[in-house]
Amino acid sequence: MIRALKVLAIALLGLALGIGLAWLTRGQPPAPNPGGADDAAAVGDPRPDFRHAALDGSAVEAADFDGRPLLVNFWATWCAPCIREMPLLDAFAAEQSERLSVVGIAIDDPAAVGSFVDRLGVDYPILVGAAGAVEVMDTQRRYGNAQGLLPYTVLVAADGTIAWQHLGEVERHHLEDEVLPLIE
Repeated sequence: MIRALKVLAIALLGLALGIGLAWLTRGQPPAPNPGGADDAAAVGDPRPDFRHAALDGSAVEAADFDGRPLLVNFWATWCAPCIREMPLLDAFAAEQSERLSVVGIAIDDPAAVGSFVDRLGVDYPILVGAAGAVEVMDTQRRYGNAQGLLPYTVLVAADGTIAWQHLGEVERHHLEDEVLPLIE
């Protein structure tokens, strides 16, 4: 009995050390465009153009947002971190509405996006690929995410250059510490 308890204690200690080591050495999400595609924008590059359909069917272009900062968020209905960050992005869009535009670009089936956004209560514009997800994935790649991972968020400065790229879930500290100083 004592021997079994010692073995169990050693196993638990080993498990705890393993979890601790994994936590301390965990990697961050890969940087946007690590190897890159030839036409993938990086920070400092001019923003690529896009033309996608809004949920009401109207066409929206990147140039429609020229002259003020634009936060572009690529997401999908099946992406859990995307869904978690959308209420935060919606609140940020409302808080910063006087000086920042926010747009979500869904890499998803357009039919599924409208009802999903209604249920979630997101008020910033949501775009979809009129020709499907491949069209939006091309936009995402040109905005610097050659891997096509989600979620992916880009800040375009008022002068039309890429100011910030973030691969992975956006959290409040990213918006406060990294985005806000770039739009002030």
